[in-house]
Amino acid sequence: MKIIESVANEIVKQTVKLHTSQGRKEQNAFIAEGKRTCQTFIEHEYIPLELFITKDHTSFAKLVPSETIVTMVSEIVMKKMSTASTPSGILCVFEIPKKPEVALSSGIVLANITDPGNMGTLIRSAAAFGFKTVVIVEGCDPFSPKSLQASAGSLPLINLYQWSWKELMNHKNKVHLAALVVENGTTIETLPSSNVLFVVGNEAHGLPQEWANSCHSHITIPMSLEVDSLNAAIAGTVALALYRNKL
Repeated sequence: MKIIESVANEIVKQTVKLHTSQGRKEQNAFIAEGKRTCQTFIEHEYIPLELFITKDHTSFAKLVPSETIVTMVSEIVMKKMSTASTPSGILCVFEIPKKPEVALSSGIVLANITDPGNMGTLIRSAAAFGFKTVVIVEGCDPFSPKSLQASAGSLPLINLYQWSWKELMNHKNKVHLAALVVENGTTIETLPSSNVLFVVGNEAHGLPQEWANSCHSHITIPMSLEVDSLNAAIAGTVALALYRNKL
């Protein structure tokens, strides 16, 4: 087991670069933190390129494959590499997975979702209700630390597609696209019983009209007249839950 105690170490510098979208793109890798998140990735056949642990968490090294490089680091180094305010002491570097084969089923489309917390929450919700398909159109990076933290290790449980809107149109085949809109939409009870993708738009601006017009139906979640809209993550989660209840 290697030991790193200096924040000036080149390996530490390269790991810190994974905090940024550009760094993740250059290295084709991302970081995951915490025992639960890292263990979920490993259980779903993600092999860590590297595992960094502090001395209080050396037992976690037994859970990684033999080919993983394991390095013990000081608390100061872990704090430098971590994006958490209070580092867990366990940090894995994983290769960004290859694109899955196109096999769309019910799930959700995140259309220009720019807040990583909302993105991670919606990925977690899709996994929690047993939906396998998550399509990301523009928006933020699902492999960002904040998105991964919000998804609570659920990313390995879904099939993730990162496409343009045009690519979604080309691949949708027989999948029903149901746009979530604030008003004048129909109810979830009107949707088909399979192959439905809910489309959640940008937090501030919603769906571009052209994209909304491309969807097969518009769905409005009933709510009190005193509240005019829901947060994007809440709206998507409620829609998935109601649809699961319908099945």
